[in-house]
Amino acid sequence: MNPKPITEAKDPDLRASVAAMRRAAELARETAIRTGTYLVVVKNGELIRIPAQVLRAETSKKPA
Repeated sequence: MNPKPITEAKDPDLRASVAAMRRAAELARETAIRTGTYLVVVKNGELIRIPAQVLRAETSKKPA
């Protein structure tokens, strides 16, 4: 396994993949809030369902 951070990769697409994953995650959160559904994530190997209400509360706490 390569110990270098992905942000230092030679391939520009690989370097940009981190930002793309962050955008996709934000879009998934917005979609869950808009549709009133759960956001399903894996954290520490465990499947977690985050209700839209929790996502709304977290979003309202973020500074603008």
